[in-house]
Order: sequence, then C-alpha cells, then structure tokens
Amino acid sequence: MFALRFVSALALIVWLGGAIVVAGVVAPAAFGVLPSHEAANLVGETLRRFHVLGYVAGTTLLAALVGAALLGPRPVAFWARLWIATFMLAATLVSGLWVNRRVAALRQEAGAAAQTPGWRASFARWHRASGLLLMLTIGGGLVLVYWEARRGSDSDF
Repeated sequence: MFALRFVSALALIVWLGGAIVVAGVVAPAAFGVLPSHEAANLVGETLRRFHVLGYVAGTTLLAALVGAALLGPRPVAFWARLWIATFMLAATLVSGLWVNRRVAALRQEAGAAAQTPGWRASFARWHRASGLLLMLTIGGGLVLVYWEARRGSDSDF
C-alpha cells in the first residue's frame, strides 16, 4: 500500500508542480523578456509538453487510487479524491487536445486577421479558457495535496 501511496503522491507532485511552474514562472518570464510572438511560441510549446506530462501523471494518479481501493481498504475520501483527479485529468485533456490547439491555430492565422476585432475576441476567449482550465487543475491539485498533508503519516492510503 505504501508503494501506491508513494506513486500517487509523486504523480500529484509532478502534475501540480508543473502546472504552477508553467502558469507562475514560464509564462510571465517569457512574456517579460521575449517579443510577444516568441513568448507565445515558447509558452505554447511548454504547454504542449506539460499536457503530455499531465496525461501521464493524471492516469498514474487515478490508477494508484483505484489500485489501492482494489487491493486493500478503500483510501480515505476515495470517491472525492477519485472525482477530483478525474476532473483534473478531464480539464488537462480538454485544454491540451482542444483548447490549446485552437489557440495555436488562431496564432497561425494571426497576420492581418489579428487586426480584426473578431479574431482578437476569439483569441481572447480561447486564451481565457486555457488559463481557466489550468487554474482548475491547480485548484484540484491543491485540494488533493491538502488531504495528503492533513492526514500526515496515517497508514491508510
């Protein structure tokens, strides 16, 4: 059971830490020192890679939770933790497979289209959706970390 708890915690740490670094360090730093088109390319590629990491970490977290429930006593707050992790993975999948692809496509169209109010409004809407999904993932991760920290060294998962 300890191994599953360790794998679960590690997956959560990597996923949550990655999200915080992308949102709080990489994006602000890139837009602070690079021309906007280069910063957008850097942040877009960072997000693309982060999403892959999120898919793996989220799937690992879910598998560890379910594995623990199948192999021993059900982990503390199992259903709540399972739903939060599922929601986080869904947000990451929607962001990576749909929203950020749309943002990238709009950036490719930019040129003269970027001067139109319709393009700018569409880009802003998709960009906000991307940020919201990342913040929801961070929020869910913080709730799961809180549960882990609150339990301390309990032997139950």
